[in-house]
Amino acid sequence: MAVSTSVKSIQDIMRKDVGVDGDAQRIGQLVWMIFLKIFDDREQEWELTEDKYRSPIPKGYHWRDWAADPEGITGDQLLDFVNQDLFPKLKELNIPANGDRRGYVVRQVFEDAFQYMKSGTLLRQVINKINDIDFNRQDDRHLFGDIYEKILKDLQSAGNAGEYYTPRAVTQFIVDRVDPKLGETILDPACGTGGFLTSAIDHLRSKYVKTVEDEETLQQSINGVEKKQLPHLLCVTNMLLHDIKVPSRVRHDNTLARPLRDYGPKDRVDVIMTNPPFGGMEEDGIESNFPSTFRTRETADLFLILIIHRLKPGGRGAIVLPDGTLFGEGVKTRIKERVLQECNLHTIVRLPNGVFNPYTGIKTNLLFFEKGKPTKEIWYYEHPYPQGYKSYSKTKPMKFEEFEPERKWWKKRKESEFAWKVSLKEIQEKNFNLDIKNPNTVDAGHGDPEKLLKEYHKLLKEVSKTRDSLKSELMASLGGKTK
Repeated sequence: MAVSTSVKSIQDIMRKDVGVDGDAQRIGQLVWMIFLKIFDDREQEWELTEDKYRSPIPKGYHWRDWAADPEGITGDQLLDFVNQDLFPKLKELNIPANGDRRGYVVRQVFEDAFQYMKSGTLLRQVINKINDIDFNRQDDRHLFGDIYEKILKDLQSAGNAGEYYTPRAVTQFIVDRVDPKLGETILDPACGTGGFLTSAIDHLRSKYVKTVEDEETLQQSINGVEKKQLPHLLCVTNMLLHDIKVPSRVRHDNTLARPLRDYGPKDRVDVIMTNPPFGGMEEDGIESNFPSTFRTRETADLFLILIIHRLKPGGRGAIVLPDGTLFGEGVKTRIKERVLQECNLHTIVRLPNGVFNPYTGIKTNLLFFEKGKPTKEIWYYEHPYPQGYKSYSKTKPMKFEEFEPERKWWKKRKESEFAWKVSLKEIQEKNFNLDIKNPNTVDAGHGDPEKLLKEYHKLLKEVSKTRDSLKSELMASLGGKTK
C-alpha cells in the first residue's frame, strides 16, 4: 500500500476514536508511534552495522516485540500494555552515565508524548497500518518526505502552525546561499520540525561528505532547539529519517530562556539559519535575559539579538523576518543598528505575498549576514512571482527553481529591475529603516502630491458634470412619462 494511502487510513481510523479530539491530538498520537517504528527499524540496521550494539530500550518494549505482529495483542490488553507499561517504562528509561545517548533521545521524546486513544481495537488497526511502511526502504523514505509535509500542513488547523513550518523552497535556497561547510557547527535556535537542519544535512552530504569520517563529522555538526513539544518530536523523527543516528543535539527547550550573558565562547557557532516565530510574544520575564537596551517581548526581535551574540567572528547567518521588523522603530531601531555595527548585512531578499500561505499572508524577507565586519551597503533583491502567478497557494507553492535568477546574480551583482543597493549612510538617514522600496520599478501607488491633487480635483469636476447630466436626462425622462 502507498505511504500516502496508509497515512490517510490511519487518520480516518483515529477519527472514530472518542479519545482523540482534533488534528493536534491525531498528529501527536501518530508521531510517537511512527517515531517508535522508525527507531526500531533503525535499530535493526544498527545491530548489523555496529559492533556490540546494545539497545537502550528493554526487551519486550521494542516495536517488534509488541506491535509488529498483525495478529498480536489488541483490545483492552493492548490498551493496558501501552498505558500502564510501555509509556511509564519509556518515560523513566534508565540511562547509565556512560550509556548511549540514543536512550536519552527516547526518554526525552516520551517524557512529553501522550497516548490519547481509548479503543484498543482501533489502536491495533492504526499499528497495523504503520507496519505497512518500511522506513528502511529508500522508496518509502522518499515518499514519507511528502507525507511528512502533509502532516505539518495539517497542523494549520491545530493552531499556530505558521510558527514551525517553512516552505522547503525557502530552506533550500537559504542553505544553498549560506553554504555550510563540513566541520562547521550549524544551529537553528528555533528549529521547529527541522526544515533548515534537514536541508543542511542534504547539502553537506551532496557536496562534502565523501568518507565514513566525513559522515561522522556531519553527525556532530547539527544542532537545534525547539520550545514546543509536538514540533520537537517531529524534528527528532525527521533527524532519524535523515540518518542522524543520535539526534540528542536537538533539544526540547526555549533558547530565549537562558540569559544572553551566559552564552560564552564555547556556545558560539559557525552557521545559524532560522525562521523564528514572528508576531508572537514571549512570556513575562524572558526579556530580562537580554540587555536593557534591547528588551522586548517580541520573539523575532529577541532571536535576532541572540543570533548575533551566538555567531563566531566570521560566522554566517540567515533569518526569515517580517516587514514589520524592517520598518519598526524604538527597540527595533536599536536592534537593527546593532546588527549593522557587528555584522555585514550584505543581502535582503524580499519575498512576495503568499509564500507562507495558508498560514499567514504577512510579507517576509530573507536576511543574509556575516559577523565581524560592519555593514557598508546592502543589496536588495525583489523576488517576483512566477509568470502567470498572482499569489502562492496549497496547489501552487513556491519552488526552489524560482530562485535560479538570484543564484546567478549572487556573485556578479548588478542593479536591475529586481536588484538595487543602498548605502549605510542612506539607511542611517532613514533612522535604520530597512524597508527600502525597489527604485527600479514604477510604483503605481505613488506620485507627485501636487500633481495627484490636481488630477483628483479634475476627476471630481468630471464626476460632478456627468452626475448633473444624468440627473437632467432622468428628470426629462420622468417629466415625459407624466405627460
